[in-house]
Amino acid sequence: MKLPRILLTATASGSGKTLCTCGLLQALKNRGLRTVSYKCGPDYIDPMFHTKVIGIKSRNLDTFFTGRDMTRYLLRKNGANADVAIIEGVMGYYDGLAGISAKASAWDLADVTGTPAVLLVNCRGMSVSVVPIIKGFLDYKENSHIRGVILNRISPMLYPRVKAMVEEQLPVKVYGFLPEWKECPLESRHLGLVLPEEIRDLQRQLELLAESMEKSVDIDGLLELGRTAACISDQKDRKTAAVSAEQIRIGVAMDEAFCFFYEDNLDYLREHGVGIIPFSPLHDTGLPEDLDGLVLNGGYPELYARGLSENTAMRQALREAVLSGLPTTAECGGFMYLHNTMEDMDGVAWPMAGIIPGRVWKTPGLTRFGYITLQGGTVFGEEVGSLPAHEFHYFDSDACGTDWKAQKPKSSRSWACIHSTDTLFAGFPHIYYYANTKFADTFLRKCREYGCRSHRDQ
Repeated sequence: MKLPRILLTATASGSGKTLCTCGLLQALKNRGLRTVSYKCGPDYIDPMFHTKVIGIKSRNLDTFFTGRDMTRYLLRKNGANADVAIIEGVMGYYDGLAGISAKASAWDLADVTGTPAVLLVNCRGMSVSVVPIIKGFLDYKENSHIRGVILNRISPMLYPRVKAMVEEQLPVKVYGFLPEWKECPLESRHLGLVLPEEIRDLQRQLELLAESMEKSVDIDGLLELGRTAACISDQKDRKTAAVSAEQIRIGVAMDEAFCFFYEDNLDYLREHGVGIIPFSPLHDTGLPEDLDGLVLNGGYPELYARGLSENTAMRQALREAVLSGLPTTAECGGFMYLHNTMEDMDGVAWPMAGIIPGRVWKTPGLTRFGYITLQGGTVFGEEVGSLPAHEFHYFDSDACGTDWKAQKPKSSRSWACIHSTDTLFAGFPHIYYYANTKFADTFLRKCREYGCRSHRDQ
């Protein structure tokens, strides 16, 4: 498969990757190109933003989760029928596992997928010094995959001279520049939360940004560079599993409070015979009828703690369903909702679903942040091997669970986590189904068994 693509990366976080990526995506969309975007790493926020505000398909690519072959398969699968793909990097280009490795970095993704990288360099307060910075990134790896540079936060008057210096002294092409852009502060979005009333204004700002980039960035040149990307070969025959004639129904929490989920996870369920039934723990008074399973995603339950608590009908319906054996997965925010009580952002504790016998409270900062590997436990009573996962939360619990061990990569640090029974898998870690498809397959078998038993009982 030939998928023209580039990877936009930077020297460090805060260099303008999100701004540049969103502006380029909007410009390509305005040109009428069928565009798909990817985010390097486990982040939910940017793909959600690309889909909701720009209106394009967006997915994750994560070499820690999926290794070489599966990562290439997902790039190919989700890029089918696209004219061009833009991959947004994470942190600095070489920043990967445990802060000491390039594994799972943006460079690692470029290397695995054969994608040319374009380095975004923050030039604020610099001129000549830009050259050795770029040279260091080019020379750090034998094959850096860096084929282009975009200069950010540089004045239009200085840009031609810096471009000439870079191209005269280094084997790399400069594809344009972005001046200081204060009208579109994407980097400061609160945890990526996008409210409906914000979208129209953000879309207007992105249109202005795209118009500006058409003038200051060589977009035609970037498209030409993208066409040099390696073909994507799929070394494994991945056919959708045969499914029963009767579709199983899984309720998935989707509202303002529960909005973090990997679209690839939902795609996996659909491709295996699942009807996704959205519901709102915040607004609905009961669960959808005839469910065979339940998925409670992460999100912002702490921002809506009062509303979730005061919806006693939903809390009671969910409690009865889970305790009666409805197969359920709950991660991070969904896990918090299952507790006896949960604090809001002001530290006020509110009654929740009462399934996990514990309380959730707000902590001063990020708690157990980053990649982990879950080891030693079972999923719905079955052994599935280890599970690559990710944690990112500002809240903690006195009932995190003890059925699995979370091991930090390239570290001796570990801790107990997860409540795992024959019908429940709940904890802070986020699970990506393609990292170990046995997790989702086991969940689906349990849902089908539950559905068959329910029909017999009727």
